[in-house]
Amino acid sequence: MDLDLSNLGALLGGFQQKMQEMKEKAAAARCTGEAAGGLVKITLTGTYEVVSVSIAEGAFEDRELCEDLVRAALAEALRGVREETERNLRDLSGGLPLPPGLLPF
Repeated sequence: MDLDLSNLGALLGGFQQKMQEMKEKAAAARCTGEAAGGLVKITLTGTYEVVSVSIAEGAFEDRELCEDLVRAALAEALRGVREETERNLRDLSGGLPLPPGLLPF
């Protein structure tokens, strides 16, 4: 069986372009996690950068509660980013499963 490598460069170039588009899409994406009905809100980009943190006045009354609410809001925002990344990877791979560690993120 002969392997035709004549279009390999075009394939790789197309894949690299899609990867770049996916990175740009991730940087523009926003995922917000909330705790206690919105007392604490944390927004992350799809590249895990913190965009904003909002803590309502009432959350400061109990330090331990405030810390727990921040932790819960952050966990929710992180979960959203992971889900968005997984959706983008499925789109990139056409639904084919990719082995762990194949992509650089």
